[in-house]
Amino acid sequence: MRFTDTEITDAYAAFHEQVTGFVATGSWDGYADLFTPDAEYVEHAMGTFRGREEIRAWSVRTMTTYPGRVMTGFPLSWQVVDADAARLVCEVRNPMPDPGDGTMLEEPNITIMTYAGDGLFSREEDVYNPLRFHTMAMDWARIAAAHGNADDDALAYLNRFGG
Repeated sequence: MRFTDTEITDAYAAFHEQVTGFVATGSWDGYADLFTPDAEYVEHAMGTFRGREEIRAWSVRTMTTYPGRVMTGFPLSWQVVDADAARLVCEVRNPMPDPGDGTMLEEPNITIMTYAGDGLFSREEDVYNPLRFHTMAMDWARIAAAHGNADDDALAYLNRFGG
């Protein structure tokens, strides 16, 4: 099936708008419903998730605990569409809020989305350096703890990873 650049771009804009709502509410249960029932989500550091229920379990667990829970949004730096492959590729920024001393931390990832039609995506692949994300999370938690802004979840992350 062939899709236009505009259809893919519009579908991803709607997808991204939904993600903004999940960030605002902290409820990620609906994230998996943005994908086809047989979708594949490739997350290089955490594994490959197949089908909505695996994607749902992963996204809820990841985005409701530290550090995912603390990220303030996922603004895009750029995007490009390859309509022949039904793909949208973009760079997503992953900012953290001020931990208490004015430090602004963020790490980017490249996201590759495969469009399936009807506003749904059949595949997402996130490409990034997990070590850089981990370092950012540790730095944020250390600074937040020093300023009394780390909750139990962030402190547990520090303790788990030797912070």
